[in-house]
Amino acid sequence: MRVEQLGDGDPEVAVVGGVHGDEPCGARAVERLLDADPDVLRPVKLVVANELALERGVRYVDADLNRSIGEDVPEGAHERALSRRLADEIQGCTVLSLHSTQSHADPFAITAGLDGGVADVVRALPVAALVDTRGFGEGRLFASDADIVEAEAGLQGTETAAENASRLVREFLTVVGALPGDPVAREVPVFEMGEAIPKPPADEYEVFVENFERVDAGETFAAADGDPLVADDPFYPVLLSPYGYPGQFGYRGDRLGVLGDAEAVR
Repeated sequence: MRVEQLGDGDPEVAVVGGVHGDEPCGARAVERLLDADPDVLRPVKLVVANELALERGVRYVDADLNRSIGEDVPEGAHERALSRRLADEIQGCTVLSLHSTQSHADPFAITAGLDGGVADVVRALPVAALVDTRGFGEGRLFASDADIVEAEAGLQGTETAAENASRLVREFLTVVGALPGDPVAREVPVFEMGEAIPKPPADEYEVFVENFERVDAGETFAAADGDPLVADDPFYPVLLSPYGYPGQFGYRGDRLGVLGDAEAVR
């Protein structure tokens, strides 16, 4: 794990990249920020979490680091000690953790509830949506003692995702007061993650709908070896992609409203 700092003092703000080694955009954004070496108004901790997985270009070495926080990870797993150190490094901080995805080209945010200043942070980020994953936080970074926003910066392995990640970092550091500037409050639709959509056994999968756009009952939303999958009830796709997960397409979601609305912050 690589840990760097901008500014003097004890940081209460952190940026984390490289939790997954096949998602290099966050690590690249950290490197770009270090190269720029901006004058910060408050100290910032910068973490590249799983350097060995990044070097190998794999999601993880022995265990998914973003499923290992506070969990019983097998003895000897590379990520066992790493998860504990990562949780210690970000304790008490407001954190932006950077990822990329196979499901959606535009950046979106993920949180586990909207406690603390998380809602204000998300509204200041250039994201298309917020996914509230409360109830799905087992072993994830959200289990740490910190206020955390995860940001999916774009499509995995693309230069656009790396550029988006750098912009997300700058906007995040502005809203938390580490960089000068006036944060821009945005209207961000909020979606609640629901049940997983399983994949039937097949050699080829397709997805025909867009994430965060309503799927009506009776609409064909995907196919497995050409056989259509039809929605029994309306839902909003969340993290839906043909090959992003080995055993599921993604999740059924509900639209809660726009961030700041009473129905969105429950």
